[in-house]
Amino acid sequence: MSKIETERLFLREMNMDDYDALNAVLGDKEIMQHYPYDFDEERVKGWIERNMQRYKDNGFGLWAVCLKETGEMIGDCGLTLQNIDGEMLPEIGYHIRKDCQRKGYAKEAASAALKWAFENTDYPSFYSYCKYTNEPSYKTAEAIGMHFEKEYPDEANKITHVSVIHRAEMR
Repeated sequence: MSKIETERLFLREMNMDDYDALNAVLGDKEIMQHYPYDFDEERVKGWIERNMQRYKDNGFGLWAVCLKETGEMIGDCGLTLQNIDGEMLPEIGYHIRKDCQRKGYAKEAASAALKWAFENTDYPSFYSYCKYTNEPSYKTAEAIGMHFEKEYPDEANKITHVSVIHRAEMR
């Protein structure tokens, strides 16, 4: 993946130069309130390292979401393999900086990541999952065509909400 472009954004592979920008997202307790733990410097660096390894191993991962106008990184979005109710499944995930939320950036980035995933992988379905109280996250999943699949109890989230879209449903 070299770069995915949308009307207002581009998605590219992240690297350690993105630490400060990503820390502004993952280190924000309000944005990450539905996450099972807080992010410190070590966890943010580990996040970047894991995604850099995913690019090598899988050809995908969470990508830096950048504003076309300025090149500024405002979050991350992409495709990862996640343990969802005991199965490793392809998941579209996203995190957008607080001052850039409610502007449609998460939907725009997630829609582009989903399109890329359908065009560049053979997975029959794509998922999005979050803590059941994270309504903005599952509303974004619904906005890109996903629908409620199930909720299940788990240790990290108490209850995890899962959305899905199948290849046959892709618009």
